[in-house]
Amino acid sequence: MTQLPEKHIAVLGSTGSIGRQTLEVCRSLGIRPVALTAHSNTELLAAQAREFLPRLVVVTEESLASSLKIALADTPVEVASGPQALEEAATLPDADTVVGAIVGVAGLAPVLAAAKAGKTIALANKEPLVSAGALVTAAVKEHGARLLPVDSEHSAIFQCLHAGETRDVAGVLLTASGGPFFGKSREELASVTVADALKHPNWVMGAKITVDSATLMNKGLELIEAMWLFDLTPDQIEIVVHRQSIVHSGVVFADGSLVAQMGLPDMRSAIQYALTYPRRYPVEGMSKLSLTQIGSLSFATPDRSTFACLAACEAAARKGGLYPAAVNGANEGAVALFLEGKLPFLQIGELVQGAVEALRLPGEVTLAALLEADAAGREYVRQFHK
Repeated sequence: MTQLPEKHIAVLGSTGSIGRQTLEVCRSLGIRPVALTAHSNTELLAAQAREFLPRLVVVTEESLASSLKIALADTPVEVASGPQALEEAATLPDADTVVGAIVGVAGLAPVLAAAKAGKTIALANKEPLVSAGALVTAAVKEHGARLLPVDSEHSAIFQCLHAGETRDVAGVLLTASGGPFFGKSREELASVTVADALKHPNWVMGAKITVDSATLMNKGLELIEAMWLFDLTPDQIEIVVHRQSIVHSGVVFADGSLVAQMGLPDMRSAIQYALTYPRRYPVEGMSKLSLTQIGSLSFATPDRSTFACLAACEAAARKGGLYPAAVNGANEGAVALFLEGKLPFLQIGELVQGAVEALRLPGEVTLAALLEADAAGREYVRQFHK
């Protein structure tokens, strides 16, 4: 086992896909989590708490707190519940790094709290920057916090930026796997099922993000996130479908050079780099990339007419202000309905695009206004879905 210098982390969303993989990295590197949180999966949270013995565990669904306390009664682990406790986990004095891995806009408040506490934030949750990029980045700057990307694509861009000066960046290449429906027409997608959408060709992820990959919404959210992480305009970000998921993204410099980061599709690599930056360590159990075994790499332009979510995100990014929050809210509402079997696959994109076009969202960008815009996007979906 590789041993790092002592590091204490808080994992927000430890029972989700990214959270579980983060704990795999912790296990292999001897990193001690001081806080773990989950929304409702108390069985797994209790098992994680017994293994790592963090100082604090939080279940945000308050009705489940009593059963979790009983399950951990014979341990020194403190149990808390509710949104306020989530922010407490994100701001523990002895946590030097906070992993933001909560799905959806629910991850915004604790990430914002961590930024105000001056933490290093390993950010896997897209929505804080998508919905409230101006607020989060301002808090990071004001309080001396640091944002390190965990998404494989943003991690790749972050790594490639080390090849030159920020002032010499002309743009970035943001790659997309294309999901399970690449090359399909609208007619072919009219009858796809939830099970079809959850069959990602390359990555193992949670249900919501896997559906977002199938609609290309995930790439639209990543475009908005990249704008805030790397101070880019939408026109500086080129989205390219790359089916093999080997080139994770790249940076184009002023001299025309494209510097790209490559690797096998395994999220543990990006997670580990965020936790050990600037050092690199072996990733336990990961095979080496062999280009001769891969054979060839292909690239294509995304189909924005069929996958309307991507076009909707690009439109929201150009409008700016409260529109990214609204487009995210509309998508979360539509995906929830799809996963419940109440909405056809293609209508996700139609509703998300409709929300961007129909909603009128003037006003100052405040946390309250962003949450109202998110709610407006969800309400649009509730009113107009068939």
